[in-house]
Amino acid sequence: MDREIKDFLNFLAIERGLAGNTVISYKSDLYFFKSFCLNRKFNPLGTGGRPAVSAYLAHLKREGRSPSTISRRLAALRSLYGFLINEGRIEIDPTENMESPKKAQKLPRVLTTGEVDTLLAQPRISTPAGLRDKAMLELLYATGMRVTELVSLEKGDLNLEEGYIRCLGKGSKERIVPIGQMAVHFLEAYMLKARAKLMGDKNSKHLFLNRRGGKLTRQGFWKIIKKYTGRSKIKKDITPHTLRHSFATHLLENGADLRAVQELLGHADISTTQIYTHITGTRLKEVHRKSHPRA
Repeated sequence: MDREIKDFLNFLAIERGLAGNTVISYKSDLYFFKSFCLNRKFNPLGTGGRPAVSAYLAHLKREGRSPSTISRRLAALRSLYGFLINEGRIEIDPTENMESPKKAQKLPRVLTTGEVDTLLAQPRISTPAGLRDKAMLELLYATGMRVTELVSLEKGDLNLEEGYIRCLGKGSKERIVPIGQMAVHFLEAYMLKARAKLMGDKNSKHLFLNRRGGKLTRQGFWKIIKKYTGRSKIKKDITPHTLRHSFATHLLENGADLRAVQELLGHADISTTQIYTHITGTRLKEVHRKSHPRA
Protein backbone atom coordinates (compact mmCIF):
# COMPACT_ATOMS: atom_id res chain seq x y z
CA MET A 1 0.00 0.00 0.00
CA ASP A 2 3.05 2.25 0.27
CA ARG A 3 3.09 3.13 -3.43
CA GLU A 4 -0.65 3.92 -3.45
CA ILE A 5 -0.31 6.31 -0.52
CA LYS A 6 2.69 8.07 -2.04
CA ASP A 7 0.92 8.52 -5.39
CA PHE A 8 -2.15 9.87 -3.60
CA LEU A 9 -0.08 12.35 -1.57
CA ASN A 10 1.64 13.54 -4.78
CA PHE A 11 -1.81 14.02 -6.32
CA LEU A 12 -2.91 16.13 -3.35
CA ALA A 13 0.24 18.27 -3.41
CA ILE A 14 0.69 18.72 -7.16
CA GLU A 15 -2.70 18.43 -8.85
CA ARG A 16 -4.93 19.70 -6.07
CA GLY A 17 -2.35 22.10 -4.70
CA LEU A 18 -3.10 21.44 -1.03
CA ALA A 19 -0.94 23.10 1.61
CA GLY A 20 2.07 21.21 2.94
CA ASN A 21 0.62 20.84 6.45
CA THR A 22 -2.60 19.37 5.01
CA VAL A 23 -0.67 16.80 2.99
CA ILE A 24 1.39 15.90 6.08
CA SER A 25 -1.85 15.39 8.03
CA TYR A 26 -3.17 13.00 5.33
CA LYS A 27 0.16 11.17 5.32
CA SER A 28 0.10 10.67 9.08
CA ASP A 29 -3.48 9.35 9.10
CA LEU A 30 -2.94 7.00 6.16
CA TYR A 31 0.30 5.51 7.51
CA PHE A 32 -1.45 4.78 10.81
CA PHE A 33 -3.92 2.71 8.79
CA LYS A 34 -1.16 1.03 6.77
CA SER A 35 0.68 0.05 9.97
CA PHE A 36 -2.54 -1.34 11.47
CA CYS A 37 -3.15 -3.48 8.35
CA LEU A 38 0.41 -4.84 8.40
CA ASN A 39 0.18 -5.80 12.06
CA ARG A 40 -3.21 -7.49 11.59
CA LYS A 41 -2.27 -8.99 8.18
CA PHE A 42 -5.16 -7.30 6.35
CA ASN A 43 -5.02 -6.72 2.59
CA PRO A 44 -6.59 -3.22 2.37
CA LEU A 45 -6.57 -3.18 -1.44
CA GLY A 46 -8.32 -6.50 -2.03
CA THR A 47 -11.37 -8.25 -0.62
CA GLY A 48 -10.06 -7.54 2.86
CA GLY A 49 -10.49 -3.78 2.41
CA ARG A 50 -13.84 -3.40 4.13
CA PRO A 51 -13.01 -5.72 7.06
CA ALA A 52 -9.72 -3.81 7.44
CA VAL A 53 -11.43 -0.42 7.60
CA SER A 54 -14.12 -1.72 9.99
CA ALA A 55 -11.53 -3.28 12.30
CA TYR A 56 -9.42 -0.11 12.16
CA LEU A 57 -12.33 2.13 13.18
CA ALA A 58 -13.24 -0.25 16.01
CA HIS A 59 -9.60 -0.19 17.13
CA LEU A 60 -9.57 3.62 17.21
CA LYS A 61 -12.75 3.62 19.29
CA ARG A 62 -11.28 1.11 21.77
CA GLU A 63 -8.20 3.34 22.06
CA GLY A 64 -10.47 6.16 23.19
CA ARG A 65 -9.93 8.34 20.14
CA SER A 66 -12.37 11.24 19.89
CA PRO A 67 -15.22 11.14 17.34
CA SER A 68 -13.59 14.04 15.47
CA THR A 69 -10.28 12.13 15.16
CA ILE A 70 -12.04 8.98 13.95
CA SER A 71 -14.08 11.02 11.46
CA ARG A 72 -10.94 12.70 10.14
CA ARG A 73 -9.11 9.39 9.65
CA LEU A 74 -12.13 7.85 7.91
CA ALA A 75 -12.31 10.91 5.64
CA ALA A 76 -8.64 10.41 4.72
CA LEU A 77 -9.35 6.79 3.80
CA ARG A 78 -12.39 7.82 1.74
CA SER A 79 -10.21 10.27 -0.20
CA LEU A 80 -7.51 7.65 -0.78
CA TYR A 81 -9.92 4.98 -2.00
CA GLY A 82 -11.75 7.50 -4.18
CA PHE A 83 -8.44 8.37 -5.81
CA LEU A 84 -7.61 4.69 -6.39
CA ILE A 85 -11.01 4.04 -7.99
CA ASN A 86 -10.60 7.02 -10.34
CA GLU A 87 -7.16 5.69 -11.24
CA GLY A 88 -8.63 2.27 -12.02
CA ARG A 89 -6.48 0.53 -9.41
CA ILE A 90 -9.41 -0.87 -7.40
CA GLU A 91 -13.04 -1.54 -8.27
CA ILE A 92 -14.76 -1.36 -4.89
CA ASP A 93 -14.56 1.40 -2.31
CA PRO A 94 -14.40 -0.32 1.11
CA THR A 95 -15.49 2.89 2.87
CA GLU A 96 -18.75 3.16 0.91
CA ASN A 97 -21.80 3.75 3.15
CA MET A 98 -19.65 3.77 6.30
CA GLU A 99 -20.96 6.36 8.72
CA SER A 100 -18.69 8.70 10.62
CA PRO A 101 -19.20 8.72 14.39
CA LYS A 102 -21.45 11.49 15.63
CA LYS A 103 -19.54 14.32 17.20
CA ALA A 104 -20.61 15.40 20.64
CA GLN A 105 -22.36 18.73 20.38
CA LYS A 106 -20.41 21.32 22.30
CA LEU A 107 -22.51 23.91 24.04
CA PRO A 108 -21.16 27.42 23.52
CA ARG A 109 -19.74 29.17 26.56
CA VAL A 110 -21.94 32.03 27.78
CA LEU A 111 -21.68 34.72 30.42
CA THR A 112 -24.20 35.49 33.13
CA THR A 113 -25.85 38.91 32.96
CA GLY A 114 -23.67 39.98 35.88
CA GLU A 115 -20.52 38.92 34.03
CA VAL A 116 -21.67 40.80 30.94
CA ASP A 117 -22.13 43.94 33.05
CA THR A 118 -18.65 43.48 34.50
CA LEU A 119 -17.03 43.00 31.09
CA LEU A 120 -18.84 45.94 29.50
CA ALA A 121 -17.81 48.21 32.37
CA GLN A 122 -14.08 47.76 31.67
CA PRO A 123 -13.38 50.29 28.85
CA ARG A 124 -12.23 53.71 30.04
CA ILE A 125 -14.53 55.99 28.12
CA SER A 126 -12.45 59.09 28.85
CA THR A 127 -10.24 58.18 25.85
CA PRO A 128 -11.28 57.94 22.15
CA ALA A 129 -10.18 54.27 21.96
CA GLY A 130 -11.93 53.43 25.22
CA LEU A 131 -15.16 55.05 24.05
CA ARG A 132 -14.92 53.13 20.77
CA ASP A 133 -14.41 49.88 22.67
CA LYS A 134 -17.38 50.60 24.94
CA ALA A 135 -19.60 51.30 21.92
CA MET A 136 -18.47 48.11 20.19
CA LEU A 137 -19.03 45.87 23.21
CA GLU A 138 -22.45 47.40 23.90
CA LEU A 139 -23.43 46.99 20.25
CA LEU A 140 -22.19 43.41 20.10
CA TYR A 141 -24.23 42.40 23.15
CA ALA A 142 -27.24 44.44 22.03
CA THR A 143 -27.45 42.79 18.61
CA GLY A 144 -25.69 39.42 18.80
CA MET A 145 -23.97 40.14 15.50
CA ARG A 146 -20.86 38.28 14.43
CA VAL A 147 -17.50 39.97 14.91
CA THR A 148 -16.91 40.01 11.14
CA GLU A 149 -20.22 41.83 10.76
CA LEU A 150 -19.25 44.27 13.52
CA VAL A 151 -15.89 45.31 12.05
CA SER A 152 -17.40 45.51 8.53
CA LEU A 153 -20.04 48.08 9.54
CA GLU A 154 -20.05 51.39 7.72
CA LYS A 155 -21.40 54.74 8.91
CA GLY A 156 -24.36 54.41 6.56
CA ASP A 157 -25.45 51.16 8.23
CA LEU A 158 -26.31 52.98 11.44
CA ASN A 159 -29.68 54.61 12.11
CA LEU A 160 -29.58 55.88 15.68
CA GLU A 161 -32.80 57.90 15.38
CA GLU A 162 -34.82 54.77 14.59
CA GLY A 163 -32.65 52.54 16.77
CA TYR A 164 -31.51 49.90 14.30
CA ILE A 165 -28.44 48.80 12.39
CA ARG A 166 -28.06 47.08 9.03
CA CYS A 167 -25.51 44.31 8.73
CA LEU A 168 -24.43 41.88 6.07
CA GLY A 169 -24.24 38.29 7.28
CA LYS A 170 -22.99 35.10 5.68
CA GLY A 171 -23.64 34.91 1.96
CA SER A 172 -24.07 38.72 1.90
CA LYS A 173 -27.54 38.35 3.39
CA GLU A 174 -28.71 41.67 4.76
CA ARG A 175 -30.68 41.94 7.98
CA ILE A 176 -31.95 44.79 10.10
CA VAL A 177 -31.29 44.43 13.83
CA PRO A 178 -32.75 46.68 16.55
CA ILE A 179 -30.38 48.13 19.12
CA GLY A 180 -31.24 49.11 22.67
CA GLN A 181 -30.98 52.47 24.41
CA MET A 182 -27.66 51.73 26.08
CA ALA A 183 -25.97 50.85 22.78
CA VAL A 184 -27.55 53.88 21.10
CA HIS A 185 -26.23 56.14 23.87
CA PHE A 186 -22.63 54.98 23.56
CA LEU A 187 -22.72 54.89 19.77
CA GLU A 188 -23.87 58.53 19.77
CA ALA A 189 -21.06 59.41 22.18
CA TYR A 190 -18.53 57.57 20.02
CA MET A 191 -19.68 59.32 16.84
CA LEU A 192 -19.68 62.72 18.54
CA LYS A 193 -16.50 62.57 20.62
CA ALA A 194 -14.18 59.78 19.45
CA ARG A 195 -14.48 58.71 15.83
CA ALA A 196 -13.13 61.93 14.28
CA LYS A 197 -10.15 61.87 16.65
CA LEU A 198 -9.31 58.30 15.64
CA MET A 199 -9.75 59.10 11.94
CA GLY A 200 -7.41 62.10 12.06
CA ASP A 201 -6.84 63.59 8.63
CA LYS A 202 -8.05 60.46 6.85
CA ASN A 203 -11.49 59.85 5.39
CA SER A 204 -13.12 56.50 6.09
CA LYS A 205 -16.58 55.04 5.56
CA HIS A 206 -16.01 52.36 8.20
CA LEU A 207 -17.78 52.79 11.52
CA PHE A 208 -15.12 51.47 13.89
CA LEU A 209 -11.57 52.67 13.35
CA ASN A 210 -8.19 51.74 14.75
CA ARG A 211 -5.74 54.24 16.24
CA ARG A 212 -4.30 54.98 12.78
CA GLY A 213 -7.68 55.86 11.32
CA GLY A 214 -8.05 52.62 9.36
CA LYS A 215 -10.65 49.88 9.58
CA LEU A 216 -10.51 47.84 12.77
CA THR A 217 -9.80 44.16 12.02
CA ARG A 218 -11.03 40.93 13.59
CA GLN A 219 -7.57 40.43 15.06
CA GLY A 220 -7.68 43.93 16.50
CA PHE A 221 -11.00 43.25 18.17
CA TRP A 222 -9.68 39.92 19.51
CA LYS A 223 -6.88 41.79 21.29
CA ILE A 224 -9.38 44.31 22.66
CA ILE A 225 -11.69 41.72 24.18
CA LYS A 226 -8.76 39.77 25.64
CA LYS A 227 -7.53 42.96 27.30
CA TYR A 228 -10.89 43.59 28.95
CA THR A 229 -11.29 39.94 29.92
CA GLY A 230 -8.03 40.23 31.84
CA ARG A 231 -9.16 43.41 33.55
CA SER A 232 -12.55 41.96 34.48
CA LYS A 233 -10.99 38.93 36.22
CA ILE A 234 -13.84 36.75 34.89
CA LYS A 235 -12.68 33.13 35.17
CA LYS A 236 -13.98 32.05 31.77
CA ASP A 237 -12.42 31.81 28.34
CA ILE A 238 -14.10 34.76 26.62
CA THR A 239 -13.81 34.96 22.84
CA PRO A 240 -15.27 37.54 20.42
CA HIS A 241 -18.18 35.11 19.88
CA THR A 242 -19.02 34.85 23.59
CA LEU A 243 -21.20 37.98 23.61
CA ARG A 244 -23.17 36.62 20.62
CA HIS A 245 -23.82 33.37 22.48
CA SER A 246 -24.73 35.28 25.64
CA PHE A 247 -27.11 37.56 23.69
CA ALA A 248 -29.06 34.59 22.31
CA THR A 249 -29.13 32.69 25.59
CA HIS A 250 -30.32 35.67 27.64
CA LEU A 251 -33.10 36.41 25.14
CA LEU A 252 -34.40 32.84 25.32
CA GLU A 253 -34.12 32.76 29.11
CA ASN A 254 -36.34 35.82 29.23
CA GLY A 255 -39.03 34.34 27.01
CA ALA A 256 -38.02 35.37 23.48
CA ASP A 257 -39.43 33.34 20.59
CA LEU A 258 -36.92 30.97 18.97
CA ARG A 259 -37.82 32.17 15.46
CA ALA A 260 -37.22 35.78 16.47
CA VAL A 261 -33.80 34.88 17.88
CA GLN A 262 -33.02 33.05 14.64
CA GLU A 263 -33.82 36.21 12.66
CA LEU A 264 -31.75 38.40 14.95
CA LEU A 265 -28.73 36.09 14.70
CA GLY A 266 -29.05 35.68 10.94
CA HIS A 267 -29.16 31.88 11.08
CA ALA A 268 -30.32 30.30 7.83
CA ASP A 269 -31.52 27.16 9.65
CA ILE A 270 -33.38 27.20 12.94
CA SER A 271 -31.57 24.01 14.00
CA THR A 272 -28.47 26.18 14.45
CA THR A 273 -30.38 28.40 16.86
CA GLN A 274 -31.80 25.45 18.79
CA ILE A 275 -28.46 24.78 20.48
CA TYR A 276 -29.26 27.72 22.76
CA THR A 277 -32.38 25.96 24.02
CA HIS A 278 -30.06 23.19 25.31
CA ILE A 279 -28.12 25.80 27.26
CA THR A 280 -31.24 27.27 28.85
CA GLY A 281 -32.49 23.75 29.63
CA THR A 282 -29.19 22.92 31.30
CA ARG A 283 -29.42 26.06 33.40
CA LEU A 284 -32.98 25.30 34.43
CA LYS A 285 -31.90 21.85 35.61
CA GLU A 286 -29.07 23.40 37.63
CA VAL A 287 -31.45 25.93 39.24
CA HIS A 288 -33.88 23.12 40.06
CA ARG A 289 -31.12 20.97 41.54
CA LYS A 290 -29.88 23.78 43.77
CA SER A 291 -33.28 25.17 44.79
CA HIS A 292 -35.77 22.34 45.07
CA PRO A 293 -35.85 20.57 48.48
CA ARG A 294 -36.27 17.13 46.84
CA ALA A 295 -34.04 17.63 43.80
